[in-house]
Parts: sequence; structure tokens; C-alpha cells
Amino acid sequence: MPRMEGIRCQIRALRAERRRWKADMERFKAEQRAARRSGGTMPENPGPPPTGFALLPWLLLGMGSFSNLLQGRTPNPWIGGLGLFAFNSLYIYVTFRAFTKTTREARSTRVALVLMGVITCTLALGYGGSWLYFFPLLGLATGAVVRGPWLGRIGLGLTALAAAVAVVRAGWDAVNVAYGTFLSTMVTAAILSLSEAVRELRAAREELARRAVEKERMRFSRDLHDLLGHTLSVIVVKSEAARRLAPRDLDAALVQVTDIESVGRQALTEIREAVTGYRQGSLATELDGARSALSAARVEPVVRQSGPPLGPQTEALLGWVLREAVTNVVRHSDASRCEITVDGTADLVRLTVSDNGTDASPAEPESGVGGTGLKGLTERLATAGGSLRAGRTPRGGFEVRAELPVEAADLTEASA
Repeated sequence: MPRMEGIRCQIRALRAERRRWKADMERFKAEQRAARRSGGTMPENPGPPPTGFALLPWLLLGMGSFSNLLQGRTPNPWIGGLGLFAFNSLYIYVTFRAFTKTTREARSTRVALVLMGVITCTLALGYGGSWLYFFPLLGLATGAVVRGPWLGRIGLGLTALAAAVAVVRAGWDAVNVAYGTFLSTMVTAAILSLSEAVRELRAAREELARRAVEKERMRFSRDLHDLLGHTLSVIVVKSEAARRLAPRDLDAALVQVTDIESVGRQALTEIREAVTGYRQGSLATELDGARSALSAARVEPVVRQSGPPLGPQTEALLGWVLREAVTNVVRHSDASRCEITVDGTADLVRLTVSDNGTDASPAEPESGVGGTGLKGLTERLATAGGSLRAGRTPRGGFEVRAELPVEAADLTEASA
């Protein structure tokens, strides 16, 4: 029963592999037609999946022995027939298990290969002649199963064994038997190893392409979250200010409306840049935007900036942090004062955003779309060699502190 279950599992695996190959071929044909219409590069043909069927035709090497059995030229034909049947059965069993790493390295496969060697030696010593050509078949099965550093030693050992047995039965013809055994072992192992490497490289290339698409999708979702979250918050706050000011001070309300228009235009520009992946934030611009957003939300902004000049990637990352922190102050806190401090040394810069609100941003990172918010910023800064900490202060407010090298890693990599 376990053997039958194993056979059924192999049949199911072969059918699944064949279905995958058919799907790959359909995709290949569709890409081929698209490439012909557009004049682009032709896709690579995936080809059929490698299976034991590719090694079955080599069993024709045993047709000479089978012919001798039918013509009655073999003494003890029942023994020879049983040996031929056992060898062919073990050969099929081994070769069909050679294309999957787990089954190839299983103990049962190695035991079957050893039994093939015993049967080959017994038949070759007992009958000689065309029965010696089972050694190249044994070498082919060995090359299909054995890989790695032991291949050379096993191949030479099998060649020496074939030469020794052939010398006893065939004399100088042992050179051909030994050469065929060595060649079939090494060439089979080389071809199958190369085929497996090609399949792994193809799979790795597809995985890299999938990750690149996922990385770009994540960058785009994070940028949109950070851009639109902040911009919409500013628009809402300024719209409320314009509504409050309109009945009693129309000029002040018009100023707020003008700011809304300016913020909207800037948001459109930033979204276009985010889509193309060329957005580089300016810390000075973000500080001005933070002052404006906080003032419109009736929060007193206190900005202090000192330290050495920053690299463009560092400014961009700190701009993201400042934008997210100020957006959280406007959205989630009832603070009346927000302090923004940028300072540092020649190697490290620190941005601190703290408020005096009693219901500030939650201590847990914001979940956001695609894992954005404070959690996404923490990942970005960690990738760029920095860190981000956020939480409530002993005085009751909320504080966001980011530290980065003055020259941070590339922003595109940090967005991954």
C-alpha cells in the first residue's frame, strides 16, 4: 500500500507539472503574439517539463539482450528474463525519481541504484556479450541521481567496475564498455544539472520581476498615503478656518481659500512626481508647510533648526517623517503647541516633533494603506540606516523622534 500511494503521488505530481507547462505554453504563445504585433523582443520558450520519459529511449540499449532471450541464445533464459525485467523496472523507478530533489536524495532511490549495480554485474558476468551494455545504462541512471562533489568519484568507480567485469567477459572490448559507462554518467549528470540550473534561474528571474512590481506598488501606495493624508488634512483645516472667518472677515477667509488653492496645486505636482518616482522632498519646504498647517489648525508652531547641511536623501526622508507627524498632530490631538526641532552632528541628524495634546496620536504605528503611516516610516528609516521612535511623553504630549545619517541611503531603496 505505501508503494502504491507513492506511485499515485508521483502520477499526481507529473499531472500537476504538465498542467503548469500547458499554462506556461499558453502564456508564452500570448506573449509571442503580442511581441509580433508590437515588434518587441520575442519571449523565451519554456519548453516541456523534464521527466523520466526523456531517459526511457535509452532502454533500447538492452534490445540485444532481449533478442538473445527470444532466440534462445541465452542459457537459463528464465534467470535472464527475470534479471532483464528487474533491471528495467529499477531503471524506470530511478529515472522518474531523479527530477525531484527530495525523491532523488531519498534512501529508497539510492538503494534501487545499488540493486541496479548488483543486477548489472551479475548479468554481465553470467552472460557477457550484449549484456555488458547494461553498464552504460547504469551509468546514465547514476548520472541522473548523483550530483555534487561525489559525482566524479562515483563515476570513476563505476567506470573501473565496468572495465573489470568487461575484461573478464570481453577482453579488449572492455575499453568500449568502460568509455560508454563513463561518458553516459558524466554527460547525463552535466545535462540534467544544467537544465536544473536554467529552471532555477528562470524561477529566480520571475521572482525578482514579481518583487520589483511589488516594491513599486508599495512605494506608490506609501507615497500616495503620505501625500494625500497630509494634503487633505491641510485642506480640511483651512476650509474650516475659511468657513469660520467668512462671516466676519472676508479678506482673511480669502487668504485661507488662496492657501487651499496653493496646497491643491502643490499636491497635484507632488502626485505627478510620485507616480514617476522622482519626488525629492525638501525639508525647508516641509517646515514651511508644517507651520502653515499647524497655524490653520490653531496650534502654535515652534520650529528650531541647526546643524550641518543635509544630503538630499536625508532631507527627503525627514520630510516624510515631518509630514506624517504634523498630520497626526492636526488629526488626532487637541494640542495648542507643537515643537519641531532639527539638530545634529557632522554624522547624525535628529528630527523631533512633540506636542502638548492630551489625546495625541496612538502609541501603536498607524496601520494605513499598505502598511504605511509611522510603521512604514520606521521601515524606511531602518533601511536607510536610521531609526524612528514614537510615543507619549511624561508631560502628557506625544513625541516623534527620527535619527538618520547626514548622508542616508538611496530613497528608492529606503522605500522598499
